[in-house]
Amino acid sequence: MQSFFSASPIYLDTILAILRITLGLLLIYHGYEVFDAKLMQGYLEWENFKGPSGTWLVYLGKGSEFVAGILLTLGLFTRVGALICMGTLAYITFFIGHGKFWYEDQHPFMFVMFGVLFLFAGGGKWSLDGILFGSKK
Repeated sequence: MQSFFSASPIYLDTILAILRITLGLLLIYHGYEVFDAKLMQGYLEWENFKGPSGTWLVYLGKGSEFVAGILLTLGLFTRVGALICMGTLAYITFFIGHGKFWYEDQHPFMFVMFGVLFLFAGGGKWSLDGILFGSKK
């Protein structure tokens, strides 16, 4: 019980790997919508996407979620995936949403915060980054 109340991490590498993979799978789930033309057409009806660049923005956003999800799930170029996640979901939070990340736009902003986590933590355990580029531990 003493270790539970200490300031030392418990299974930190394993928990970070589980969080990274879960985040990646959630991004893949949301980004997979890029392959559903009917659903993508529905996004184009939103006020934010009216105009000449609407189609490009919708497909770029969903495609970015999908690519970031794959990178994070595999732990391949994890920091690049984290940057894509942060940029895409920050845009959703502050430009598509109302920027009220403390209430209305919490969910996309939480993805931004997880992106920050993996930008600094890297791929870690169970990642292709660890296999391809090694670990400095």
